[in-house]
Amino acid sequence: MDLKSQKVKLNDGHFIPVLGFGTAAPEEVPKNEALEATEFAIEVGFCHIDCACVYQNEEQVGQAIRSKIADGTVKREDIFYTSKPGEELLPKDENGKIILDSVDLCRTWEALEKCKDAGLTKSIGVSNFNHKQLEKILNKPGLKYKPVCNQVECHPYLNQSKLLDFCKSHDIVLVDYSALGSQRIKGWCLTLS
Repeated sequence: MDLKSQKVKLNDGHFIPVLGFGTAAPEEVPKNEALEATEFAIEVGFCHIDCACVYQNEEQVGQAIRSKIADGTVKREDIFYTSKPGEELLPKDENGKIILDSVDLCRTWEALEKCKDAGLTKSIGVSNFNHKQLEKILNKPGLKYKPVCNQVECHPYLNQSKLLDFCKSHDIVLVDYSALGSQRIKGWCLTLS
């Protein structure tokens, strides 16, 4: 089975690749390595790139994606870019210029229904939510879109079977990070949906 070509359907009709490349790295890793590692990940077939404002490497990751689009390795529609934004939704370079014009999945909540309506993101989900936090969203009066996914740490030492069952019962994909062990492991992360 080729995991790189496998996708899971989200509750909004979009598809998320099963295997993703996580760009979180310890502070001591130089930011330019995010550019090189992301370019390499795309070259070997990863099409789900997971990033976040808190990683402080969105500029480099965005540059890597643009570079691989420019050299013909991939098309923008081939890449599933996930962001967990801080103050800004779209990654920018040091001059404030937007690097990518859209993201495929955002994992913060309150204003993102408006972002989805405006076409700034295809899908919205959450990260590190337990079932009670998910219930708060699902029971929110006037909810337009329910989360398509919940990204949580999940591996043999941190079994999330109860949360997985809850997510399945509400058609929410559980996306795990650190699938091979804790985030305390140095280096780049592997993301599995």
